[in-house]
Amino acid sequence: MERLSGTIERITFYNPDNGYTVLKLLPDQRRLDAARDGTVAVVGMLPELSVGETVEFTGQWVENKTYGKQFEAERVTTVTPTSIQGLINYLGSGLVKGIGPVTAERIVNHFGLRTLEILDREPDRLYEIPAIKPRLIERLIDTWSKTQAARNAMIFLQGYGVSSRLATKIYNHYGDETIQKVQSDPYTLADDVYGVGFVKADAIAQNMGVAPDAPSRLRAGLRYALNQVANEGHVFLPREELLRTTAELLKIERTESLEQVLGQQLLKNELVADRAITGDGEQVEAIYLPVFYHCETRVAQRLRRLESAPSPIRNEVKSLHWDEFLGKLSRKSRLELSAQQQEAVRASLTNKISVLTGGPGTGKTTTLRMVIEALDELGFSFALASPTGRAAKRLSESTGRLASTIHRLLGYSPVEGYLKDQDDPLDADMVIVDETSMVDLVLFHHLLKALKPETHLLLVGDVNQLPSVGAGNVLRDIIDSGIAHVTRLETIFRQGKDSHIVVNAHRVNMGELPFMDNNSTDFFFFGADDPAKAAELVVDIVQNRLPAKFGVDPLADVQVIAPMYRGACGVDALNDLLQKALNGNRRRAERQFGGRIYRAGDKVMQTRNNYDKDVFNGDIGRIHGINFDENTVQVMMDDGMLVEYDWSEMDQLRHAFCISTHRSQGSEYPVVVIPILTQHYMMLQRNLLYTAITRAKKIAVLVGSRRAVAMAVKNNKVAERYSNLRVRLRNPHFDEGDIDDEPF
Repeated sequence: MERLSGTIERITFYNPDNGYTVLKLLPDQRRLDAARDGTVAVVGMLPELSVGETVEFTGQWVENKTYGKQFEAERVTTVTPTSIQGLINYLGSGLVKGIGPVTAERIVNHFGLRTLEILDREPDRLYEIPAIKPRLIERLIDTWSKTQAARNAMIFLQGYGVSSRLATKIYNHYGDETIQKVQSDPYTLADDVYGVGFVKADAIAQNMGVAPDAPSRLRAGLRYALNQVANEGHVFLPREELLRTTAELLKIERTESLEQVLGQQLLKNELVADRAITGDGEQVEAIYLPVFYHCETRVAQRLRRLESAPSPIRNEVKSLHWDEFLGKLSRKSRLELSAQQQEAVRASLTNKISVLTGGPGTGKTTTLRMVIEALDELGFSFALASPTGRAAKRLSESTGRLASTIHRLLGYSPVEGYLKDQDDPLDADMVIVDETSMVDLVLFHHLLKALKPETHLLLVGDVNQLPSVGAGNVLRDIIDSGIAHVTRLETIFRQGKDSHIVVNAHRVNMGELPFMDNNSTDFFFFGADDPAKAAELVVDIVQNRLPAKFGVDPLADVQVIAPMYRGACGVDALNDLLQKALNGNRRRAERQFGGRIYRAGDKVMQTRNNYDKDVFNGDIGRIHGINFDENTVQVMMDDGMLVEYDWSEMDQLRHAFCISTHRSQGSEYPVVVIPILTQHYMMLQRNLLYTAITRAKKIAVLVGSRRAVAMAVKNNKVAERYSNLRVRLRNPHFDEGDIDDEPF
């Protein structure tokens, strides 16, 4: 094994899924085989690194047939730099809030190689630098003095291959206990620190010498396997499948030790075992993470209690002359309803739990508005909510009433959790949830906890869209269980003469090919079988053709939605191409994060709920500015709100020139462009194409292969999710226990 040290000049490629990195390093000692700019290529599975970091790699030189000589790194250690430029990069990397690249350069230019010594022992000498404001110096002295322990922790973590940015995040969570916590069990990082995950924690553990079959690794591996499948929608795994999946993920043989560790976790209630029935009717031993087990059992129990509890609304409606009441209400509100819609309104008022489902243009919103009018007329209160901020905004606009996210309705905060629960329930006679197909099991559990026994629950959504990103299949399980009154709206009302968006969405949903003859005013198909050419065509359509023909803004009005992240016509590649085409001005402020360049003017999306900043998963905005001194980024959201992110929080954002179909759920855009090719075969499903098309309000454009469209339409095999909710709802004796005994 050889060692290679130097400063990272640029990161050519970084895959956040597995850490595979290609970068250019400026070695400490000049090499004859270096490129013209003095750099050498380094490749390997590495932690996320930053340009400017001083590092030492351990590995070996290899000869690549295509790219020539490269250093194949097996381990990396970041070190405190000893050169002037290295010190500037080190201080300006975000290590200390308040010191950005500009301020760092001023400090290092004044004190030279003694900079760190001066900051440690004589920080008041910062006042010698005239270009730095006294107010900033005071803050820097205070901040630097508080980072002694942080720097020790950083050096410790970097010794095990952790990047400075990730080390900062770990220290922010554990504080002065960082070294002790990581040394005792590095796998706790995966549970405790957002953004670490099992893979990174495992890499740290391996660098620390933890054995592949160590009990701590096996314990973490079992939880990792269950968390991984939860990200795919599964609530549990059958025991045999869990053991097999864990062994594959850990790259070990299935051993007796793994089964013993699983048994120990079950005895300690770190995992939970229960009987379950799969979609094939097979009874299995199901292994749950405790949170999913408790949510599934409590959801079933609470729904049954809710359904059987008395209802003031139901009693009031029974005393009415219904046809006369609805006719009067229809004239007053100027809403005309079909017989099926009228029945849906009545069902929501006479059934404690009801579902309103149907495709686009079938009148879900009109029906919902009449439900609200009826509640108003009868003097009953209601609350409107959706899973995401964008969906809540749409719901508010379509009903003319105040709507919020489910989290905000329940008073959620990161520190205190959900404020609304069985001890302080929602003051509403009916709770109406839109876009329910997006609601996962855990969120639905917290919603049910906050309902009074007499409250009605109306679930609105399109069951044929993609299910929730999180674990569970709540809407479909409730519909299939028979516990709710279900209305499926089928008649299409919203369909213009030359409009094909709505009709094509329904054709896809029924297993028929959409009309792709370009004889409509709002639905178009552009053929391109080659992924690279299709990607170029997508860019041309967004940048040139749509603005020229329809006068739309390519950034504000057009959203590209792709089925997959990888590939020449995937989300990642299209984001690169669209960024160059729509915001390629390198004179604008820019900075690298996670192997990508983020530039002022870039279109970005918030990827998780942040209640401190009042932004939510799916919110889209534009980078307004980058403050290098403060290490902050300002994003102007679509609603006009300016949100500031510290550079350490940038993992909450990703480029949104192109987004995945799952990320588009709950949102609508004026124009949608959808690349669809046979190379996307793993994701070519009917519900995915249907979901993408229904995101378009005015124009939908398909780009790609007719064969790929046909593959998606034909494939209606929605992957089964391991969920036992439907069984629990159908069998009242399946669950035992008191739902008031809440574990969390």
